[in-house]
Amino acid sequence: MLEVRDLSKYFGGVRAVDGIDFSIRPGEVFGLIGPNGSGKSTTVNLVCGLYQPTGGQILFEGTDIAAVPTHQRLSLGLARTFQNIRLFANLTVWENLWMAENAPAHRAEAGFLRRWVGGRGNARHRIAEALEFSGLAHRAEDLAGSLAFGEQRRLELARALAAKPKLLLLDEPAAGMNAEEIAQLDERIRALQQQGYTILLIEHHMELVMAVTDRVCVLNFGRKIAEGTPAEVQADPAVREAYLGTSH
Repeated sequence: MLEVRDLSKYFGGVRAVDGIDFSIRPGEVFGLIGPNGSGKSTTVNLVCGLYQPTGGQILFEGTDIAAVPTHQRLSLGLARTFQNIRLFANLTVWENLWMAENAPAHRAEAGFLRRWVGGRGNARHRIAEALEFSGLAHRAEDLAGSLAFGEQRRLELARALAAKPKLLLLDEPAAGMNAEEIAQLDERIRALQQQGYTILLIEHHMELVMAVTDRVCVLNFGRKIAEGTPAEVQADPAVREAYLGTSH
């Protein structure tokens, strides 16, 4: 579904991403991990179009999308959450999901007013499913800015799902969550995979990564140092050195 070939991103003399390669198969949960500053978030920003690559290719379903604008990548089937929560705080929970559900181009062409009037009825079932899945059905008419932190994290996920993506990019979804919320996130990721979603997971919480991913790619200083199953990656000496240092 997604193939990254020799992908690079330089900020002046800083090589944030330096010639990495990986591919994601349909229906799998693929983990992208590494220490702070390893290039994980830069990579996902390149995939979704927030950054333009210095070099390399980003192939989505066989088509190079490296020069495709961000909004068009959404219409192709890529949706994401953010490491730093980016909700429409002054809109309700329901309205945040409606905005995402109506984002793809074929639904946006009708014009805002027609989408608003029609969307309230036609999209209600799909949005209700996202609300139920995220555990936010009882907060549907509350402002997004009034939600607790963990609820805002769940709304970010629900908003991405409302766009019905083919590939879901989760950028550190467990950041700031407590143990109970992380356990619930674990269950939701597993449920999404069972529903057929393909997921790229960028995460620091290693227990979560090792529990839910099929394969893992490890970055360090912008370069790929390992790739394989969670067990293979955990046993790799280069990965241990990157996280723990040579003395350990």
